[in-house]
Amino acid sequence: MGQIFDIRDLACKLGKIRNRKKIVHCHGVFDLLHIGHIRYLKKSKELGDVLVVTITPDKYVNKGPHRPAFPEELRAEALASLECIDYVAINKWPTAVETIHLLKPHIYAKGAEYKNLYDDPTGGIIKEKQAIEDIGGEIKFIEDITFSSSSLINRYLSSLSPQAKRFIDQLKNKYSIDEILEYINKTKKLKVLILGETIIDEYHFCETMGKSGKEPILAARYLYEEKFAGGVLAIANHISSFCDNVTLISFLGRNWTQEEFIKKKLKPNIEAKFLYHPGPTIVKRRFVEKYPFQKLFEIYFMNGLENEEGSEELLRCIRENIDTDLILVADYGHGMMSESVREFLCDSNKFLAINVQVNAGNLGFNTISKYRRADVVCISEKELRMEMRSRNKPIEELIKKLLNKFEYKSIIITRGEKGCVGYSEDTGFIYSPALINSFKDRVGAGDAVLSIVSLLLAVKVPLDVTLFLANCVGGYAVNTMCNRESIDKLSIIKYVISILK
Repeated sequence: MGQIFDIRDLACKLGKIRNRKKIVHCHGVFDLLHIGHIRYLKKSKELGDVLVVTITPDKYVNKGPHRPAFPEELRAEALASLECIDYVAINKWPTAVETIHLLKPHIYAKGAEYKNLYDDPTGGIIKEKQAIEDIGGEIKFIEDITFSSSSLINRYLSSLSPQAKRFIDQLKNKYSIDEILEYINKTKKLKVLILGETIIDEYHFCETMGKSGKEPILAARYLYEEKFAGGVLAIANHISSFCDNVTLISFLGRNWTQEEFIKKKLKPNIEAKFLYHPGPTIVKRRFVEKYPFQKLFEIYFMNGLENEEGSEELLRCIRENIDTDLILVADYGHGMMSESVREFLCDSNKFLAINVQVNAGNLGFNTISKYRRADVVCISEKELRMEMRSRNKPIEELIKKLLNKFEYKSIIITRGEKGCVGYSEDTGFIYSPALINSFKDRVGAGDAVLSIVSLLLAVKVPLDVTLFLANCVGGYAVNTMCNRESIDKLSIIKYVISILK
């Protein structure tokens, strides 16, 4: 049986035996230990004297919100129970590159399915091969029967709903994994212009103590705070992972710009053009009970007035950057998008994707009918129902009525735990169930879905694939605290591969 070590202690241990024993290193997730793993590990041990296995820590398992199925401690314990393994450690990095340099094995063993290095969409195997060669070792590929942990987990331990399983099975019958990945890669060369309000999201974490002794109010003890680049900044960051050419136009407040923080948070391939309006840059400050994670109340810092003063400047900036494939508008209803700007966008011949958001700062004043034309409308069911003034009518009826009133080519309606429904004249209605059954924080999830939907439909990806990928992105977003991390193309690719196996 193997021993479980801290990885740095293991490095010291191996340093004492390296000159007299040949060290073989295997690395992976090992989420569901199966016969394929066992035979691979046994054959790896035959290559040397000592077999060391390191596992990817939970926080770096990029196979979707439903993974890993087993936490790192249990995965390490399962491996340590195998007689062929001498030492087990939980890695501290996303890949094995740093680990190889630290442990300095003589041989790095991988399964034969990784033999064609360029088939790995992450590029990780190429880097690991370089790392083992840098320290004078070699990579060996183990030929044997292979199984997929992801496939076994999807088949026997899946947390997906029956509706989601059926949808995925139908998708797999129509498209290969490679076809779906190629659709994602088609967005790379798009030139994207993004318009919308900059919003800074602040979370002030606290610990509630109970009712105040003198007033009927809730008292809480302050713990710490965290600040996130939200609103259109989050959308730009999401899109920058999928496209090389991204331009952002937004307004900041003259009085409290927070420009230094904002520029630090934007990805380097985003060309940001900031204009300025009276008042502060919009901040939404939420007070949050740390455990359990529960928002208590929020405060808006903004003037909230329609910025007619800045309309001409905004129009000039849009005209200067109109040479683009896609215009994405995130209208949060806080004054940036005046009537003249909306009319100019609707009159343009550019592919136009729009979200008009309902929130506490604009309730009843900001609906999708402010835009008479769009190639893509992506709104929530609540926003659709507010526009159509209906609580209970079937969503299909409301979508059809909306299409009869305005020039919208495709409509995507997000429905939270129900997933989303899409409609276009070419495909009719398509229903895509949610791919997760739990969430951490819904703030920013709609922006993430809007981002991927706009890109995919702009390059004519089929609607069913678009909705599937939208739910993949939405699943990631609701399992991230606010906009702490932007949606990463590589993570989505790994999730797609994992869930379709």
